[in-house]
Amino acid sequence: MLIESFPAGPWQTNCYVLASQNGSECLIIDPGPGAIPQIKDTLAEYRLKPVAVLITHGHLDHTWSVFPVATGYEIPAIIHREDRFLLSHPLEGVSEQTKSAIPMLLDSADVFAEPSEVIEVSDSTQLEIAGMKFVVHHAPGHTAGSVLFDFGGRHVFTGDVLFAGAIGRTDLPGGSADAMNSSLLNVIMPLPDEAMVYPGHGPSSTMRIERATNPYLHRIAQGLKAT
Repeated sequence: MLIESFPAGPWQTNCYVLASQNGSECLIIDPGPGAIPQIKDTLAEYRLKPVAVLITHGHLDHTWSVFPVATGYEIPAIIHREDRFLLSHPLEGVSEQTKSAIPMLLDSADVFAEPSEVIEVSDSTQLEIAGMKFVVHHAPGHTAGSVLFDFGGRHVFTGDVLFAGAIGRTDLPGGSADAMNSSLLNVIMPLPDEAMVYPGHGPSSTMRIERATNPYLHRIAQGLKAT
């Protein structure tokens, strides 16, 4: 599998471009602020054709460029139904501090709205797109509609549920510490050791490393609450 990534915007949100091989159809995951030029460069470099945008959750730093990417390439956006409303009402998912900063970050070309085609997913949804099969795991806690995209237990895109050495915050609107603890126990911990973890921010990791070193997963493994 071809996996290219780059951090986008002031929050350094990881945007991913996935394809089975060079010159094939591809998926774009979490296009954040200012991601479009690098997406275009990646598509050109590997001769890729985008066919869908996958969204790990509805926070603005992950959905900022969804509308222009989906509309520009005439492709659907795929998101969990619980976070769909954030596509058109992104400020409902951010802190007051972030709300005050948004006007300084806006460009005249920025549009926060649903693209013409939105596909809702739920837990255990199985999809085959661009020649790749994957499963959606609903993992609420960071947001109500946070999901993981699991490509055969080998490549797992965890959004802001699991980071290298950390987990996502639960104090934003729609967040829940109880839901996060349940997601870590029932969704994250069962992932195989060999799974590569591709988070929404920061470096990639493996479940073997996270199980051994992530203090939040240590607490879960001991029957304690992570947060």
